[in-house]
Amino acid sequence: MNDPSERKTFPLPLSSVTGGVRKPGTPAPVATPQTATRNAAHAIGGAPLPKAAQPGPKLPGYAMPAAPSAPAAQRSDLMATEAIRRAMVARVAGQGVRDHVVLAALEAVPRHLFIEPALSGQAYIDASLPIGHNQTISQPYIVARMIEAMREGKGSLGRVLEIGTGCGYQAAVLAQLAGDVYSIERIKPLHELAKANLRPLRLSNLRLHYGDGMLGLAQVAPFDGIILAAAGMEVPRALLEQLAIGARLVAPIGGQVQHLQRITRTAKSAWASETLEACHFVPLRPGIA
Repeated sequence: MNDPSERKTFPLPLSSVTGGVRKPGTPAPVATPQTATRNAAHAIGGAPLPKAAQPGPKLPGYAMPAAPSAPAAQRSDLMATEAIRRAMVARVAGQGVRDHVVLAALEAVPRHLFIEPALSGQAYIDASLPIGHNQTISQPYIVARMIEAMREGKGSLGRVLEIGTGCGYQAAVLAQLAGDVYSIERIKPLHELAKANLRPLRLSNLRLHYGDGMLGLAQVAPFDGIILAAAGMEVPRALLEQLAIGARLVAPIGGQVQHLQRITRTAKSAWASETLEACHFVPLRPGIA
């Protein structure tokens, strides 16, 4: 593990995050990242979620996922999955996630709404699943772990940026616990898919943007937290500059071998980094598609 108090110049090379020792108290590296299926040892209790903040500034390219209320049939469907979602969250807690606000947010979001109907039987297992265009929906554990790492030591999060909307699942979870969530997707069909998936949830504090995630969103920076859902060999400088002082960015770093890295901005031109655990994500790419 890199010393959290050590100040570094960014972008970070891969050598700065591989081979590190995990932070005491964090889960051990998994043998097959994103496919863990270990049962939980115990169930956890939920925690009340913070009220969503009023919508933030509107930007060109944003899509607000607002729509009429979900029909009765869909509400019944959500109720039918409550026990399954609780079991999923219990497994995640058993794997080491302890933040009850994060666990409650995970339980609140119906994951089956974000995957193809043919895969609905696998919606609540702890595994990543394909969503098309060579992309995946992350396993529930890694979604919770990254958000927990971003939140650690903070009572609340105001403005959060997600790089890689994908099907919209992680953005929906983030919207349960942050004041405003901005999410960028570079693949147009996935951006449209996320809009369709999120529309029934009526999350007024979530804004979707089609664009190059490596550039971030300087128009609404600084952010109280940033999460990357794709792995690069280094963290883009633009994203580091858009962190508020004291805020954290969590990202997978590496090629074939990847590790979660948490970066804290400690001053205007200083950042501290630490390596958390092994993971596996799709590559971070520039531009739009």
